[in-house]
Amino acid sequence: MRITTLLAAGLGITGLLAGAVPATAQPVTPSALTWGPCPREQKELVQAGAECAHLTVPLDYADPGGRTIRIAVSRVKAKDQAHRRGILLSNPGGPGGQGLATTVGLRTTLKQVADQYDLIGFDPRFLGGSTPIQCDPAEAPEQPRTTTSPRLDFEDTVRRSRSTALRCARHNDNKALLPHASSRNVARDMDAIRAALGERRLSYYGVSYGADLGAVYTQMFPRRADRIVLDSSTDPEATQYELFRRAGRPLEEGLDEWASWTARHADTYRLGRTGPEVRATVQKLLDNAERRPVAIAGTRLGAPLLRLFLRQFVQHQEDDAALARTVRTLVDAAAGKETEPNPELAGMLDFLNSPDVDDAMTGGAVFMCGDAGWPAGGWPRDPETYWRNTVRSRGDQPVFGPLVNGMTAPCAFWQTTPKERATRIGNDVPVLMLQARRDNNVPYDGALALHRKLRASRLVTADIRSHGVFARGAEGRTPVPCADRAVTDYLGGGALPVTDVTCPAPGGTR
Repeated sequence: MRITTLLAAGLGITGLLAGAVPATAQPVTPSALTWGPCPREQKELVQAGAECAHLTVPLDYADPGGRTIRIAVSRVKAKDQAHRRGILLSNPGGPGGQGLATTVGLRTTLKQVADQYDLIGFDPRFLGGSTPIQCDPAEAPEQPRTTTSPRLDFEDTVRRSRSTALRCARHNDNKALLPHASSRNVARDMDAIRAALGERRLSYYGVSYGADLGAVYTQMFPRRADRIVLDSSTDPEATQYELFRRAGRPLEEGLDEWASWTARHADTYRLGRTGPEVRATVQKLLDNAERRPVAIAGTRLGAPLLRLFLRQFVQHQEDDAALARTVRTLVDAAAGKETEPNPELAGMLDFLNSPDVDDAMTGGAVFMCGDAGWPAGGWPRDPETYWRNTVRSRGDQPVFGPLVNGMTAPCAFWQTTPKERATRIGNDVPVLMLQARRDNNVPYDGALALHRKLRASRLVTADIRSHGVFARGAEGRTPVPCADRAVTDYLGGGALPVTDVTCPAPGGTR
């Protein structure tokens, strides 16, 4: 999930109070950074001529003289030293996304503005190169059933969640580490990076969970925030589970939009000649998979995985054709036809069958279960709560309701509890916010809620179906020039827009 921050100067009493560490904490003096070559596997950093280091920080900032961990940091020095503006950090989202090379990846869109900053990447604590948390190996997966039911699928999820929580709790000394996996501590680590670099303030770009992390940083360290950009953020009054559930209706609307597009290409994909006909084809595929999983490429795919695939593709309007190809392939496989996975489906199957899948899921769980509330947390302890919510959702969210209301994370069985309460957002730190109006991962009304809490923020809206607005061109998607200019102008030293901005739809209407 992306399931993937930002703000700048200005100050209120709310920000001061929310940023306070426990009274027993003493000021932290970060260790010096000793720079050297970046790991060879970090090819983007090596090609960029970056240097890497580890920063020693407290495991628990309330006990600065106690146990320490190490944060992996990268740097590409500003090329335009005559116009150097400071340091620019970033976070790619998740939670659970590693970020050592993320800031370097912004150069294509930032262009000459990137040359005015030291580009700083970092892996959040317990991920990647930053004292990574590992869990005991998962047991060999059971052979998928040839027949199933929605209840059996749900019980499988509960069983896997319980196993993940136990495996993570009993590995080495994870029980001592996991209570300190929180967005507030990642924000403190960011500030430790700033201090170790000798900078008074930091600038930042974050997307998805990274946007929420940036909001946490500016709430805790309002005087330390310089130019902050938050792309695709969420409602700061909601918990992670609530945010998942709120995505159900926008996801269904995104599927409607895709179905209409696919109907206009009926001769190519043969999934229906009207939007409702295409929707009916998808629903039939899911209904059948809830009884007999789809067999393809030596794998059987139940309805929960099919819903996950659908969600992955429906996020971006440029993926309409990929989703149509995938549904066509799955419909043929479900009908017993000899068929090979289309490239997009093959890629997802390769990932699901790779040894990396457990680590990828664990990284997200560490923070989704480690935070007390927004931008994570809030997971019910009773498994039957998820089941009841799933059943209720089927009436008006038949495709995605069972996915977003289910036990997406193992937090019901997590063995540790958060050390701190959730961050309460409310300040007048200047921030540039970006949001896609038809984002069905983190819906638009959530960004509006955060916009109201960040009283000095400006919101740039893009009328597209997308998760993430800035630098879409660098990802091979249709760029939003208006939004890209707003970010580069602001990070380049310009003022925030006088009012909120709505960008024209890129590339015409769909």
